[in-house]
Amino acid sequence: QVQLVESGGGLVQAGGSLRLSCAASGRTFSTSSSYVMGWFRQAPGKEREFVAAISWRGGTTDYADSVKGRFTISRDNAKNTVSLQMDSLKAEDTAVYYCAADRFGGTSPGQYSYWGQGTQVTVSS
Repeated sequence: QVQLVESGGGLVQAGGSLRLSCAASGRTFSTSSSYVMGWFRQAPGKEREFVAAISWRGGTTDYADSVKGRFTISRDNAKNTVSLQMDSLKAEDTAVYYCAADRFGGTSPGQYSYWGQGTQVTVSS
Protein backbone atom coordinates (compact mmCIF):
# COMPACT_ATOMS: atom_id res chain seq x y z
CA GLN A 1 0.00 0.00 0.00
CA VAL A 2 0.98 3.61 -0.58
CA GLN A 3 -0.10 6.50 1.60
CA LEU A 4 -0.11 10.04 0.25
CA VAL A 5 -0.53 13.18 2.34
CA GLU A 6 -0.86 16.61 0.75
CA SER A 7 -0.07 19.93 2.37
CA GLY A 8 0.36 23.56 1.41
CA GLY A 9 -3.11 24.55 0.33
CA GLY A 10 -4.73 27.79 1.39
CA LEU A 11 -6.20 31.11 0.35
CA VAL A 12 -4.29 33.36 -2.03
CA GLN A 13 -5.09 36.38 -4.15
CA ALA A 14 -5.16 36.15 -7.91
CA GLY A 15 -1.66 36.51 -9.30
CA GLY A 16 -0.12 35.00 -6.21
CA SER A 17 1.71 31.72 -5.64
CA LEU A 18 1.33 28.56 -3.59
CA ARG A 19 3.45 25.46 -3.26
CA LEU A 20 1.78 22.12 -2.63
CA SER A 21 3.66 19.15 -1.29
CA CYS A 22 2.82 15.47 -1.19
CA ALA A 23 4.58 13.04 1.13
CA ALA A 24 4.50 9.40 0.11
CA SER A 25 4.99 6.44 2.40
CA GLY A 26 4.20 2.78 2.66
CA ARG A 27 5.79 -0.59 2.50
CA THR A 28 5.62 -0.73 -1.28
CA PHE A 29 6.75 2.83 -1.85
CA SER A 30 10.49 3.12 -1.65
CA THR A 31 13.35 4.42 -3.71
CA SER A 32 13.34 1.10 -5.50
CA SER A 33 9.77 1.55 -6.70
CA SER A 34 9.19 3.44 -9.92
CA TYR A 35 5.95 5.32 -9.33
CA VAL A 36 4.60 8.05 -11.57
CA MET A 37 3.30 10.91 -9.43
CA GLY A 38 0.46 13.15 -10.49
CA TRP A 39 -1.58 16.10 -9.34
CA PHE A 40 -5.28 16.41 -10.05
CA ARG A 41 -7.90 18.92 -8.96
CA GLN A 42 -11.63 18.99 -8.52
CA ALA A 43 -13.75 22.10 -8.33
CA PRO A 44 -17.30 22.05 -6.91
CA GLY A 45 -19.72 20.49 -9.36
CA LYS A 46 -16.97 19.46 -11.75
CA GLU A 47 -15.14 16.24 -12.51
CA ARG A 48 -11.66 15.59 -11.24
CA GLU A 49 -9.17 16.82 -13.82
CA PHE A 50 -5.51 16.28 -14.57
CA VAL A 51 -3.07 19.02 -13.61
CA ALA A 52 0.46 17.61 -13.90
CA ALA A 53 2.49 14.41 -13.71
CA ILE A 54 6.14 13.49 -13.37
CA SER A 55 8.00 10.31 -14.17
CA TRP A 56 9.96 8.31 -11.62
CA ARG A 57 13.28 9.93 -12.36
CA GLY A 58 11.75 13.33 -13.01
CA GLY A 59 12.95 13.50 -16.56
CA THR A 60 9.49 13.57 -18.05
CA THR A 61 6.74 15.95 -17.02
CA ASP A 62 3.28 16.59 -18.42
CA TYR A 63 0.91 19.46 -17.79
CA ALA A 64 -2.66 20.34 -18.56
CA ASP A 65 -2.87 23.15 -21.09
CA SER A 66 -4.63 25.32 -18.53
CA VAL A 67 -1.59 25.36 -16.23
CA LYS A 68 1.34 25.21 -18.65
CA GLY A 69 3.82 27.98 -17.98
CA ARG A 70 2.33 28.69 -14.56
CA PHE A 71 2.69 25.43 -12.62
CA THR A 72 5.83 23.34 -12.11
CA ILE A 73 5.89 19.77 -10.81
CA SER A 74 9.01 18.34 -9.21
CA ARG A 75 9.98 15.41 -7.02
CA ASP A 76 12.63 14.43 -4.49
CA ASN A 77 12.90 10.66 -4.46
CA ALA A 78 15.31 10.68 -1.52
CA LYS A 79 12.56 12.26 0.57
CA ASN A 80 9.62 10.55 -1.19
CA THR A 81 7.98 13.87 -1.90
CA VAL A 82 6.45 15.55 -4.93
CA SER A 83 5.71 19.25 -5.15
CA LEU A 84 3.57 21.51 -7.27
CA GLN A 85 4.68 25.11 -7.52
CA MET A 86 1.75 27.22 -8.62
CA ASP A 87 2.41 30.76 -9.86
CA SER A 88 0.21 33.40 -11.44
CA LEU A 89 -2.81 31.81 -9.85
CA LYS A 90 -6.25 32.53 -11.23
CA ALA A 91 -9.69 32.31 -9.69
CA GLU A 92 -10.41 29.31 -11.93
CA ASP A 93 -7.57 27.41 -10.22
CA THR A 94 -9.74 27.19 -7.11
CA ALA A 95 -10.28 23.51 -6.32
CA VAL A 96 -9.33 20.66 -4.05
CA TYR A 97 -5.95 19.40 -5.22
CA TYR A 98 -5.10 15.72 -4.99
CA CYS A 99 -1.80 13.90 -5.17
CA ALA A 100 -1.84 10.52 -6.90
CA ALA A 101 0.59 7.68 -7.54
CA ASP A 102 0.72 4.72 -9.86
CA ARG A 103 3.28 2.42 -11.47
CA PHE A 104 2.30 3.72 -14.89
CA GLY A 105 0.17 6.85 -14.38
CA GLY A 106 -1.23 9.01 -17.14
CA THR A 107 -3.61 11.95 -17.46
CA SER A 108 -6.81 10.25 -16.36
CA PRO A 109 -7.85 9.74 -12.73
CA GLY A 110 -8.65 6.12 -13.48
CA GLN A 111 -4.99 5.49 -14.26
CA TYR A 112 -3.89 6.08 -10.68
CA SER A 113 -4.16 3.53 -7.88
CA TYR A 114 -3.33 5.66 -4.85
CA TRP A 115 -4.72 9.02 -3.76
CA GLY A 116 -4.23 11.53 -1.02
CA GLN A 117 -7.05 13.14 0.90
CA GLY A 118 -6.75 16.44 -0.95
CA THR A 119 -5.91 20.01 0.02
CA GLN A 120 -8.06 23.06 -0.67
CA VAL A 121 -6.71 25.87 -2.83
CA THR A 122 -8.80 29.02 -3.02
CA VAL A 123 -7.84 31.92 -5.27
CA SER A 124 -9.67 35.16 -4.65
CA SER A 125 -10.19 37.54 -7.54
